[in-house]
Amino acid sequence: MMDRVKVIQGDITKQAVDAIVNAANTTLLGGGGVDGAIHREAGPHLVWECRKLGGCPTGGARITKGYYLPAKHVIHAVGPIWQGGTAGEDELLARTYRSIFDLAEQHGITTIAIPAISTGAYRFPLDRATRIAVRETRAFLERNYSLKLVSFVCYERLTYDAYVAAVAETFG
Repeated sequence: MMDRVKVIQGDITKQAVDAIVNAANTTLLGGGGVDGAIHREAGPHLVWECRKLGGCPTGGARITKGYYLPAKHVIHAVGPIWQGGTAGEDELLARTYRSIFDLAEQHGITTIAIPAISTGAYRFPLDRATRIAVRETRAFLERNYSLKLVSFVCYERLTYDAYVAAVAETFG
């Protein structure tokens, strides 16, 4: 199973995969960080398609075309804003990953690139978020064989190191 998980340092908008995941806000209309970068690179048609979706609740995900991105699709996933750990943030983040994988399965996606959801402007603690991401990924891969590769794409070295540690801990 370890051959189906990869951690890379780089730019998620440059990944040539079936789908990249956007760390989106509930409006799905763009923002800062990963969200803004994906919207800029995909072009104006992405925001037009996102408008038609009518938003997405925290813990959910929606799928669109990739437009000018090398990825065929964008899965817009809304992770929780960190509020100290007492507002169900762990479960909401886990639900976000389950929503991503449900859409991947429904749409025949075999390769996917995922950023560190909720760890930027939403301030979810990095080590905690990476353990949840990797745990949910393992749970999905154990029961689903259609997803051939999950790449955790980390823009910064600190994030990359956290994912490498979480993958080593979870997958042995």
